[in-house]
Amino acid sequence: MEKNHSNYAGKLELIAAKTFKNYDEMYKVVNFLNNTLKDKKLIFGLTRDSANGTVTISIYES
Repeated sequence: MEKNHSNYAGKLELIAAKTFKNYDEMYKVVNFLNNTLKDKKLIFGLTRDSANGTVTISIYES
């Protein structure tokens, strides 16, 4: 399984990333986008920076 994970991760290409002020329910937006656009080979990620009070949404193409 480890080998497949490495191959999959190698196929992700970062398209864009945008940082916003922290919004507690932003994960719901990311889940919605992932579920809606998975057929378009897009994956959305969310990273929180508690120190700065921000979240960053990243868009990847697989």
